[in-house]
Amino acid sequence: MDTEPQRRGPFWDTMAGRVPPPAAAETLGWELIEVDPDQGTIEVAFKASERFVNPIGVIQGGFLAAMLDDTLGPALVATLPEDQFAVTLDLHVQYLRPARPGRLTGRGRVVRRGREVCFLAGELVAPDGKTVAVATATAHLQTRRGGDNAV
Repeated sequence: MDTEPQRRGPFWDTMAGRVPPPAAAETLGWELIEVDPDQGTIEVAFKASERFVNPIGVIQGGFLAAMLDDTLGPALVATLPEDQFAVTLDLHVQYLRPARPGRLTGRGRVVRRGREVCFLAGELVAPDGKTVAVATATAHLQTRRGGDNAV
């Protein structure tokens, strides 16, 4: 019998099917591969749609940035108690090579977690194993007050 307490909070509630996934994650084709909240690491996959391409046929950078944000944020949010959430203060993306439509893998990690400010890093990898973009981010922890939507 599993005696470990059930994890709660936005990330875990979505993973357990208690709440629907965010529309942005669905648009990006977000899929959890592995998460280790004790280490603050995550691996996810995205389905880069043909609808994401720019006029030269590669994934537009804004979609890659959104994928990285949707990698780094969950790496942190999976570590938080249910009454906390994180907002991205800064996201710095470096594009290393073009990305084509298909499956992309995001790997994210919490670099340093303070009481209010956290530093995150990660990368987006193409099916051939080559890194297409890297990112760092700063996030601010906040605590919910009152009802579910109160901040």
